[in-house]
Amino acid sequence: MSNLDRPYVILHMLSSIDGKVTGEFLSNPACKDGLDLYYKLDQEIESDGFACGRVTFQEGFTYGYYPDLTPFQDVKVSREDYVACNKDVYYAVAFDRFGKLGWKSGFIHDEDDFPGYNKSHIIEVVTNQVSDAYLAQLQSVGVSYIIAGENDIDMPAALHKLKTLFNLNTLLLEGGSILDGAFAKDDCIDELSIVLCPFIANSTDLPLINQSTLQHYSLVSCDRHNDVLALRYKKN
Repeated sequence: MSNLDRPYVILHMLSSIDGKVTGEFLSNPACKDGLDLYYKLDQEIESDGFACGRVTFQEGFTYGYYPDLTPFQDVKVSREDYVACNKDVYYAVAFDRFGKLGWKSGFIHDEDDFPGYNKSHIIEVVTNQVSDAYLAQLQSVGVSYIIAGENDIDMPAALHKLKTLFNLNTLLLEGGSILDGAFAKDDCIDELSIVLCPFIANSTDLPLINQSTLQHYSLVSCDRHNDVLALRYKKN
């Protein structure tokens, strides 16, 4: 789909009219059409995997679980990327710079809430700040990981590794706000897929992108589904 030295990135998000992606509007019954459309498009857009930040994974997949690292305290792990699986799978890419997410398996198991994500192989994207014990635990349960950056994630390096190590050519970026901003700040969003719901959110809710530089996109399509709009933009 792209000859970039990184995956082609499609930001796929559900948003209020005023560009918020968190808040009570998401649980309002009038948002159901938007949520249904969002997950429908999530499965229809061709990609090799999806990416979220730590908070999104913690709230939607790990539910606060964190393993006991005591058995791994004396294990020394070389600071090399670890590929547990890279053939014929869909990927769940977790941007988790300090290693705060807890995994019990190398694959997502969630058939009921998020059927499109079930059986996705987990790749942790971390920095050199993670402990050897955490990396050893990931290896023990079959979670792949890449190390990109010292204190903050080096986004171009991380994306390059995702493509070269896992043959991940197209990536759906699905939040949250901080991660979306990190991609945008480094000019790593090639396309936008926005499901726009008919709400004005609370002022304290988080925006689609929390930081960026000026970038220009062209509208490719605009489809109406009752009161919901599905917008598609491509980078100029």
